[in-house]
Formats: sequence, C-alpha cells, structure tokens
Amino acid sequence: MNKEEILKKLNSRTKNTLMETLGIIYTDLDKDYLEATMPVNEKVHQPAGLLHGGASVALAESVGSTAAHFSIDTNKQEIRGLEITANHVRGVRKGIVTASAKPIHKGRTTQLWEIRIVDEQDKLISICKLTVIVLSKS
Repeated sequence: MNKEEILKKLNSRTKNTLMETLGIIYTDLDKDYLEATMPVNEKVHQPAGLLHGGASVALAESVGSTAAHFSIDTNKQEIRGLEITANHVRGVRKGIVTASAKPIHKGRTTQLWEIRIVDEQDKLISICKLTVIVLSKS
C-alpha cells in the first residue's frame, strides 16, 4: 500500500469518532513519523476564544498513538496509552494546526513519542509527550 492509500484508510477510520468531531485529518507519514491537521474554530475553542488545551491533547494523542501502532506487529500486539503530558506555549484563535509525532524511545514493552503542534507559520503551539504500552493480543 502506498502513502496516499494508507492516509485514505486512516482517515476513513475516524468516522463517528472524536477525531471526526474535531476535524482531525492525517496528512503525511513516513517511517517513524506521522502528521495530522486540525482546524481551529469555535468547535475547539475554550471560552476565551483560544484553542482549548484539551483539543490539542486529543490531537496529540490521536497522532502519537496511531504512529506507535505502525511500529508494532499488529497481528500479535496492540498499543494502549499510559500517559500524556502537554505544555501549551502559544495561543491560537483560528487557522489550522499541525501535529507531528516522532519517537523518542521505542522499547519492547513501552514507547515514548514527542508530538509537536505548530500553527500555519510553524510557530510552536504545544509540545506533548505520549507514553504507550505494547501489549500482546490474547
């Protein structure tokens, strides 16, 4: 399967999920890399009219956990999130934000992923770390 087919398949799996509600779309991937975008509008605002930190974390976890999924044998293993941390460094009111996930550590039973969220000018909005556990399927 080529990159475009994989992205199409990933995006088709978000129907009727939080990702669809937030408008998250996978846009690019490579070995140990996954990227997605999310529109910033009233749907993802906090009361002050800025991107809600929880929406940023949902974007980060969606991208990081899916990236981790690509690094395992999905016939024998599955991924579950253990912990996510986020530092929000800049507010954004409108436009598109892009999240990109890259591994920091890929061990046998745990993985640590860094997810950077930037605005359309490539300014850092949030930086997140996601820890996942690799479980054997029963």
